[in-house]
Amino acid sequence: MEKVFRNYDAADVKAAVREHYRKMRANQTYEYVGRMQRKYLTYDKPLGLWEAMASLDDLIDVSDPDLDLPNVQHLIQSAEAIREDGRPDWMQLVGLIHDLGKVLYLWGSDADGTSQDEQWGMVGDVFAVGCALPDTCVYPEFNRLNPDMENPEYNTETGIYSEECGLDALMLAWGHDEYLFQVLSNHATNRIPEAGMVMIRYHSFYPWHTGGSYSRLLAPRDQQYLEWIRDFNKYDLYTKSTKTYSLEEIREHYEPIAEKYLGSGPIYF
Repeated sequence: MEKVFRNYDAADVKAAVREHYRKMRANQTYEYVGRMQRKYLTYDKPLGLWEAMASLDDLIDVSDPDLDLPNVQHLIQSAEAIREDGRPDWMQLVGLIHDLGKVLYLWGSDADGTSQDEQWGMVGDVFAVGCALPDTCVYPEFNRLNPDMENPEYNTETGIYSEECGLDALMLAWGHDEYLFQVLSNHATNRIPEAGMVMIRYHSFYPWHTGGSYSRLLAPRDQQYLEWIRDFNKYDLYTKSTKTYSLEEIREHYEPIAEKYLGSGPIYF
């Protein structure tokens, strides 16, 4: 039988997944996201790439209904599938690092939802804050728990945004995608192409790229973003399996690519 991915209503989906999304929806407000940006986008925590990768061997993404392996395995699975298909070296690197923002747990906190025990501010499908939550969110019944949905400034389809403002103008729920995007945008030796940076920034924005929401806010260039994300999504989602790899074994192939696009120095988180 072909494996079905992202079936959040399956009988074997852990109660922890549902509880994760309940907390995420209840706590991720416009004010919260702004506060997290100010708190964590400090770029003062140097980590070598491979040290950062190794740290994800101690993190299992509680929001994932498909995989119960340390997150580093998902990253290697994605990268290896991209490599096997002969895709460009930069895309292989993006596959390897697209979840690297989850290193946030190393200095995060339970109160912020950015720790091993409380991950609702770090992982899971994201949505735009500052406007109405769409029913394409996972467990849409939790949308009503978000305090912003009682605020007339935030609870309309466009909210604080102008029509056709484009994805880059939106403030998304706080998580590893935006965190890594901003960290790499601040990284002086980053040479990852625009398509790769878009893949990193928006790969968890499922209500948009899979649910079709936020149409009134999209700009013409977002169609190109959508094509890039759908291309990447094949490797982010459909490569999940029980196969495991050694980080050291695959390092020989990816290290020169990482140095080509990120340089050899530390990344400042």
